[in-house]
Parts: sequence; structure tokens; C-alpha cells
Amino acid sequence: MNEEVDFQPQHAKDGRAGDPYECAECTNPVEPFLRSDRMPHIWCPGCGIGTTVNCFTRALIDSKVDLDKLVVVSGIGCTGRVAGYVALDSFHTTHGRAIPFATGLKLANPNLTVVVYAGDGDLSAIGGNHLIHAARRNIDLKVICVNNMIYGMTGGQTAPTTPEHATTSTNPYGTFEAGFNLPHLVDAAGAVYVARWTTFHVRQVARSMQEAFKKKGFSFIEIISPCPTLYQRRNKMGDGLDAMKYYKQMSKVKNGAPTGEVGLTKTGEIPVGKFVDRDRPDYRSLMVHQFQESLGEEYVEMGECSCS
Repeated sequence: MNEEVDFQPQHAKDGRAGDPYECAECTNPVEPFLRSDRMPHIWCPGCGIGTTVNCFTRALIDSKVDLDKLVVVSGIGCTGRVAGYVALDSFHTTHGRAIPFATGLKLANPNLTVVVYAGDGDLSAIGGNHLIHAARRNIDLKVICVNNMIYGMTGGQTAPTTPEHATTSTNPYGTFEAGFNLPHLVDAAGAVYVARWTTFHVRQVARSMQEAFKKKGFSFIEIISPCPTLYQRRNKMGDGLDAMKYYKQMSKVKNGAPTGEVGLTKTGEIPVGKFVDRDRPDYRSLMVHQFQESLGEEYVEMGECSCS
């Protein structure tokens, strides 16, 4: 890493917390990344979202990402609250609109590392159109999708990812429609990096996040996470600990597996691993090339946008 880069994050400079990369005296290395004044959080006991945040912060520590050039964008829902709990530049946007907001940030300032942190409903239901087109365009975004297979914040309704035969508040006799296979969806749309893990696989999740930080283009990491209050309880699958035991027992690592074969069922095998890792030009590179080809010397590239 270039020694001239200043790794002191903005939140260290404005007094919100100490430098996360200089936390030897901290009781927990994750603590400097959190807005402690907003604790306790709203997540239920046994929820896996906090585990994903722990993985995210550890990936930041190990990757030495410049936090002054990192932005976290989220939409609405349980996972959407992540943006408000991390002591980073973050935006809590409207329902389903995290990706277009993040796209604007990335195009306005290409030097930013832009992370979209959202739930399965927010990304693949009301935000589904934005999801597939961002993957098609290969926008340079790092999308972390926490999939608990249900709408957790609003009462436990059937989500696009709810597996068949699962019980929800809107399907009390069992869901009968097919759920999205999210890795297959974004792979078919054109994502350059696609992985899936569960909240049991904490080291693998953190490693995938590190790989996504280094990848140019649309990266998508699905993290299967328990919702003990609604999904697990309604389907008589126990609590958060029971979910971890289930993930350990039923997960099977299938790196490089065809994404069309990694769909999820209510009680079946959970295929996990890194499914896609390829290279193709990202949206901005294609845009600049097109303008240069069409306009020649008349094209002048503008500098990055910045706020004083």
C-alpha cells in the first residue's frame, strides 16, 4: 500500500471515534467502526445481520480500505439499518433505491469504494429492476445482500426469496410460488463476482468481501441469515443457535458451480461458495471509451465531484 495514503477515516477526524486501524487498546476491534451512541440496536436476538457487520468491519481492517473514500448505501428494512450503525460515510435511502443512489455516487466520484448493504426484499422486490440493470451495466458496486428469506421488519410477509412450502404471514398455509435464485439472477444479468455464504461462515464471508473490494465491476455477495422472530418461529425451525447448526449441517461448498444449480429450498442443501469470478469492462470504462471514440479531441473528461 502506498505509504502516502492517509488511512485516518473521516469519523476519526471529526471526533466520532478513534481510528479503526489504530485500535490496539480497544476491547473489540469492531467497536471503532460503530456509532455506539445509537446502541442498543433494533435487531432481534439471534438475528444474523450483526454477524455480517462484524465480517464487514474485519474485511475493512484486513483490506486496509481508505475509509475516507468508502461509502455505505442502504435501503429500507432490517438490513437497511446497517448504514445508520456504522461510523462511516453512509446513506439510508428509500425503499428499493439503494443501487441507483449508489450508482450516482460512483459515477460522480469514481475514486469512491461504494458498498450497497441491503436485504433480499429491498434488493430483489421493489429494487429488483435496479439490481438486474446495475449487473447488466457492470456498475462498479459491492453489493452485500443479507437474505433471511422473509420480510422481517414489516411482519413476516412472503419475499421474492421465500422458498416453496415455507409459512409466512401472507401465506399461512405455505408458500407455493418459486423463489428467486439470486446468484443465478445476477450472474445471468452480467455480474463479475458472485458468492454465497451463510452467517455460520464468518471467515469465508469476510474473505469474499475482501475479494469484492479488489474487483472492478458489479460484485454480489449473498449471505443467508436467520430471522428467528418470524421465519424460524413460523416454520418451527428453532432459534438463532438452531439456525447456525442447520447452516453447518446443510451447507455444501460448491465453488464454481453453475448458478442455475444453486437454488434454495426450505429444508434442503444450501450450496455456498464463490460461483462467479470473471472480468469484463465496467460501465464507466465503456462510457469513457465511447465518448472518446465518438467525440475525439472534443471530449474532455471532468474531474471528480467533491463537496467542500
